[in-house]
Amino acid sequence: MAAFKRISDMGDLSGKVALVRVDFNVPMSSGVVADDTRIRAAIPTIQALLAKDAKVVLMSHFGRPKGEVNPKMSLRPLVEPLEHALGEAVTFGEDTIGDPARKAVAGDTRVVLLENLRFHQGEEANDPAFAKALASLGDLYVNDAFSAAHRAHASTEGIAHILPSCAGETMAMELDALENALGSPQHPVVAIVGGAKVSSKLNVLTNLVEKVDHLIIGGGMANTFLFAKGIAIGASLAERDLADTAREIMVRADTHGCTIHLPTDGVATKEFAENAPHRITAVTDIREDEMILDVGPQTVDALNAVLGQAKTLVWNGPMGAFEMKPFDRATVALAVEAAKLTRAGSLLSVAGGGDTVSALSLAGVVGDFSHVSTAGGAFLEWMEGKVLPGIAALTQSDMRHE
Repeated sequence: MAAFKRISDMGDLSGKVALVRVDFNVPMSSGVVADDTRIRAAIPTIQALLAKDAKVVLMSHFGRPKGEVNPKMSLRPLVEPLEHALGEAVTFGEDTIGDPARKAVAGDTRVVLLENLRFHQGEEANDPAFAKALASLGDLYVNDAFSAAHRAHASTEGIAHILPSCAGETMAMELDALENALGSPQHPVVAIVGGAKVSSKLNVLTNLVEKVDHLIIGGGMANTFLFAKGIAIGASLAERDLADTAREIMVRADTHGCTIHLPTDGVATKEFAENAPHRITAVTDIREDEMILDVGPQTVDALNAVLGQAKTLVWNGPMGAFEMKPFDRATVALAVEAAKLTRAGSLLSVAGGGDTVSALSLAGVVGDFSHVSTAGGAFLEWMEGKVLPGIAALTQSDMRHE
């Protein structure tokens, strides 16, 4: 990953206005913030800038208003929880650009929150004029929204071409973790990739087999690979039409010295339901009317042994239908083992994606992993080896504003 500047690299910021792209696209319930995780994640960046005597102007999208003003998607309800998390007053800007924004920035408070970026079509269109209007409000640009870094929008990409730019504290922490996990990791590297469909993670699998030493495949995806190997998987969820693709990935893995680990036993049931009657059996002994909803204890023991030899772990996706007991056991068992190894200092563990975060929360180990990314699309595209526009713009900004 190319070098990027951090807040600490930006010199004297006294009297400067820092435009900070955050992701405040938070869940709401009856007009009130239901989960303030993303708000709290921005606090270290705000505090670091305030400590350098900068004024902080926060920019975010919320929902999909499609370039039109929609009062239901206003960021105004976030002012109070932001003030609570920050411990100081926050001014709300009635618009993202123009006089209302300038008036808010010119006020006495040290922190300003501007209205929803996506009320303007220029945001998602990455319109240069809109990016310029945003940039005119400040002296430097700080990107602290990794979860939006895969979007080439005016506030994530365009503005970085205009102002001196750097990564916020949370963004820098995320990029450091990702670099340590796949950019220049300590080997052996293990990747766990689960979830329902091979098709949704085809590029991830293709990229990972060239970078990791061990690839553990779980969830419905594992069934597709078992089917591709000629194993009868009964009524299990699988993309049988992707058998050739699965075989190609296995050949590619072999070529690059990557060992693919598939289940040897599974938890089989006849109905997709909580606490459905089930049995543990070899994957070669699945009946026609049965489906595999989790990997079995023999597989978990073998995979725990693989983790025990690893130095680095990248995890995206559950091993089974973890939302329903008892089909959460394998995911929880592996999460607990990875957490134990991380606490012991023998494993660097990086996990990301919505279902993965939910699974780690279920296991009670989110705080024990080296890094847990809440980013969905951005984390997945990073695992695919793609260049994220928001990150590329930051690294290129270094060169333009030297």
